Amino acid sequence: MKDQGRSLRKRTGGRLRPKRDKRKHELGSEPTETQVGETKLKTVNGRGTETKVRAIKTDAATVATDDGTVAAEILDVVENPADPNYARRNIITRGAVIETSEGEARVTSRPGQDGQVNAVLVE
Repeated sequence: MKDQGRSLRKRTGGRLRPKRDKRKHELGSEPTETQVGETKLKTVNGRGTETKVRAIKTDAATVATDDGTVAAEILDVVENPADPNYARRNIITRGAVIETSEGEARVTSRPGQDGQVNAVLVE
């Protein structure tokens, strides 16, 4: 991936030559595209002793309502402003509008980073 690290251009548009190649710890990873389906999680190692739980597939969401929070079933992805194709492919990211058993809700968590889907009902 090219978009991590220092820019190859100066503010004026001039070229900056890289001082060295990328190191292993500077490389990124492919985004986790969480899909609607039977729950499947994956644990990955972060830097230091940290671990991340990535949701590969999920069909459960915690939806915040006026009365409190309820566990709901994800039925479909209605809209995803990150990419129109994501809605067609049923991929959940932060900001996506999902159809749940409680109604339409907007995702507030990052399922590819947190391993869970938290959402708020859309009026």
